[in-house]
Amino acid sequence: MTEASVQQSGAVRQGEDFVRAAREDKRARAEAIGVDADYIASFVDRFYARIRKDDLLGPIFAERIADWDEHLGRMKRFWRSILHNSGEFSGNPMVKHMAIPGLDASHFAHWLDLFYATLREDEPDPAATRLVGARARMIADSLLTGIETQRNGLVGARAGKDLPHA
Repeated sequence: MTEASVQQSGAVRQGEDFVRAAREDKRARAEAIGVDADYIASFVDRFYARIRKDDLLGPIFAERIADWDEHLGRMKRFWRSILHNSGEFSGNPMVKHMAIPGLDASHFAHWLDLFYATLREDEPDPAATRLVGARARMIADSLLTGIETQRNGLVGARAGKDLPHA
């Protein structure tokens, strides 16, 4: 093994150690305010139960979700990846959302309102609602902006600016 490859190998290990430490820190900070894996599972289950009953969003989901257990598992992995930086989610939510005709700001605002209400129902700490709610809003903004930019070009670049906050 050459000296350069030894140095490169050491740099890779340092990078991996840094990523691992950053993930552990993010998870520890979230768990300190009650956002642990059980909390994530609970809010995902409660939120999607609410979605399924909703007059506006329920039909959109019902048309696309055949296996709710599979979808809930995917959403739990997604939210653990977002909130704990677990790295366990793979997928492309943007592509899935772009494929839904007619999806607009009113859908995302309503989704956020339901999301925030679900968070407040079982709030372990106001900081938990702020953390999870801020991530949800960031995701909604990103998806809406992507959809609107795809449809309307740069005019859609600030599509999510008026979405509600937690």
